[in-house]
Amino acid sequence: MPAARLRHLSALASCAAACVMLAACASAPPSLVNVPVMAAPAPTPMFLEQPANGAIFQAHMANSTLFSGERRPRAIGDTLKVDIAENIRATQKQTGETSRESKLASKGPGGAKAGTALASLINVDATASGSDSFKGSGVTETANTFNAQLAVTVINVLPNGHLLVAGERSMGLAGGVTTLRFSGIVNPRDIGAGNVVASRDVVNANLENVARGDVSDASSRSWLQRVLARTLSIW
Repeated sequence: MPAARLRHLSALASCAAACVMLAACASAPPSLVNVPVMAAPAPTPMFLEQPANGAIFQAHMANSTLFSGERRPRAIGDTLKVDIAENIRATQKQTGETSRESKLASKGPGGAKAGTALASLINVDATASGSDSFKGSGVTETANTFNAQLAVTVINVLPNGHLLVAGERSMGLAGGVTTLRFSGIVNPRDIGAGNVVASRDVVNANLENVARGDVSDASSRSWLQRVLARTLSIW
C-alpha cells in the first residue's frame, strides 16, 4: 500500500475520532447570572476602638435597631430572602394573505396570406394570463409559572443605597444536579417582615434553573449534532 494512501487513511481516522469526541461533548448555555453569588469577607482591622460615649445611638447601628430587634440587610455580606412568584403568559397571532392576477392579450391587424413570412406577425392572436397568491398564519402562546424562595447575599451596595444581591441553591437527586440562581437590585424599602422581598420588586432580576446529569445530557443536542442539523438540512 503506498505511503500517501496510508497517510490519507490516517487523516480520515483522526477526523472520525475527533467527530466522535465532539459528539460526546454538549456545550452548556451561557448563564444569566453573571455576578458572584457570594460576597468576599471584609478584612478584619488590626485594632478597632469602641467609643464608650454612653449614648443609645451608635454610628454603626441601623436606624431600625432602635425600634425593633430585627436587623435589616444594608451591608455587603448581609443576607435576605427572595420570594419568587413569576407568572408570565403571552399570546401572539399573525395572519397574512396576498393575491395577484395578470392578463395580457395581443391581436394583429390581419389580412396577410396564410403561409407567407408576414403571416406570423400580422395575423398574430396571442393571450397570456397568470396569477399568484399567498396565505399564511401563525399562533404563538407562552405560559410560564415559577414559585420558589431563595436566600441571597448582598454583593455590593450602590451609591443610592440599593443592594445588589445574588445567590444560588443546588440540589442533587438520582444522579442529577439542579441549580437555582438569582440576581438583581433590591430597594431596601421593599424589604418586608422577615427580611423577605418579592421578586416582582427586584430591578434587573435574572432567574435561571439549570440541570446537569444524565437526563439533561440525553435531552440536549451535542455540539456536533447542532452543527450537522444546521449545515445538512435542505429545507
